Amino acid sequence: MTPVDYSTSGVEEADDEREDELFEHFNVVADKGQGLLRLDKFLTTRLENTSRNRIQAAADAGNILVNGQPAKSSYKVKPLDRISIVLPYPPRELEIVAEDIPLRIVYEDDDLIVVDKEAGMVVHPGHGNYTGTLVNALTFHLQGLPLFERGDMRAGLVHRIDKNTSGLLVVAKHERAHAFLARQFYDHSIRRIYHALVWGNFDQDEGTIEGNIARSTTDRMRMAVYPPDGAVGKRAVTHYRVLKRFGYVTLVECRLETGRTHQIRVHMESIGHPLFNDERYGGDRILKGTTFSKYKQFVENCFAVMPRHGLHALSLGFVHPTTRQEIYFESEYPADFAACLAKWEAYTAARSFSGAEE
Repeated sequence: MTPVDYSTSGVEEADDEREDELFEHFNVVADKGQGLLRLDKFLTTRLENTSRNRIQAAADAGNILVNGQPAKSSYKVKPLDRISIVLPYPPRELEIVAEDIPLRIVYEDDDLIVVDKEAGMVVHPGHGNYTGTLVNALTFHLQGLPLFERGDMRAGLVHRIDKNTSGLLVVAKHERAHAFLARQFYDHSIRRIYHALVWGNFDQDEGTIEGNIARSTTDRMRMAVYPPDGAVGKRAVTHYRVLKRFGYVTLVECRLETGRTHQIRVHMESIGHPLFNDERYGGDRILKGTTFSKYKQFVENCFAVMPRHGLHALSLGFVHPTTRQEIYFESEYPADFAACLAKWEAYTAARSFSGAEE
């Protein structure tokens, strides 16, 4: 029997966990002597812990390719057929407590829900955060739906954002929507824009950062950037554009071409522009500016106003699993992010008025 190639690809940022655990990619080649057999039956026997319902949902979403073409569950597998399938990650056993936690719901229908997550909320349980997470809140809000009754700590998730990143997330409400959305993240066809406040000024108004991302060899809590043509890490591409220059810090728009753990944070740090107040990547101290005590106090006040890294998931666009139409959502800046920007606006205006040097 030909072995199955178990390979995975990734999604958006998580605090202490690989980003490639929300969906998985399998490649299977049928044997030379394979008799005609329905595709869903064939894959059920070949893939571990994968139900026929999961496979059928993947086929309905266009996530199963046979010899490079989308195939239905009823397709008859033939000798040497090359089959590729993308599946949302299987449930992990963990007791999920449904908690009545308020959610900022941007959009909801029978297929999905779009949530504007506040900074400080972990997306799913794990690593010491077993309650108070987005999944705990969703389990309460969506109780009665089969996908949220299994005790799955990743129920409906197709991407994540860090605990201290604010902004938009889409969550599937059933398996068909889950599979359809997972494919878009796997294909990198999701449109995601972040706004980031970073240290330093830029020579250019826009640019692209390319560098593979993998866990740091010296600190497993951090990710690190490796050569884009090397064997270490996964391909990562971030496009950025300057929105507002404040002299010592800059507001930039970041568009993700890929989605890796801490991608924006580690990519910006790699080019000398750590996110403002990003403790993990060195942005929680003064990196640019004067030595005056008044300036030091000003920066500390900014840190107090926004006691987390300056990153907001501003917009999210994707194709709807039922209507097949593209839908798009935007989020306003949260109060702490807006207040920090206002402080820098006022500081920059005062310096310009007084004729202070950069």
